[in-house]
Amino acid sequence: MAPEPTPQDDVALATRGDRRAFERLYRAHVDRVFSLCVRMVGDRGRAEELTQDAFVRAWEKLGQFRGDSAFGTWLHRLAVNVVLNDRQTERRRRDKQDDGVEDMDALAFGDSRPEPVPGLSLDLEQAIAGLPPGARKVFVLHDVQGYTHEEIGEMLGVTAGGCKAQLHRARMLLREALTR
Repeated sequence: MAPEPTPQDDVALATRGDRRAFERLYRAHVDRVFSLCVRMVGDRGRAEELTQDAFVRAWEKLGQFRGDSAFGTWLHRLAVNVVLNDRQTERRRRDKQDDGVEDMDALAFGDSRPEPVPGLSLDLEQAIAGLPPGARKVFVLHDVQGYTHEEIGEMLGVTAGGCKAQLHRARMLLREALTR
């Protein structure tokens, strides 16, 4: 009986087009990617779509994976980029439509608060979901995912100082929400 392939074997096999190896990589990483997407967009349905988009993109870009970092790190970064690109596309689309119909935008895109992720600390998850989108993104990227202010600034197209201000705002709002 052949030994079970290692994650490195699966990456090498998937790079050469082995769909079963990619399925194993998918199963190994889907929960982490989904969790990241939920925290970044705050909407489980949208996060499911973005998770799928991230894995489709990973399949397409697998040949560009150089192995400088772990596959999971590369995939995580790719997922962050998928979410950020989606947000930019959505923002551009709304800007095009925004010719004095803010009320319709508010109904369509809403000020709705995302659902919490079941099984996690409900109060904290609800508090994070209740953060304004910019503060939520910076909080998740910095305090949950461990990116530096400089890296976040690069990802979001803002200064490191702007990231620090958003993080401070997020922490203050979380503290306030959790002490109520």
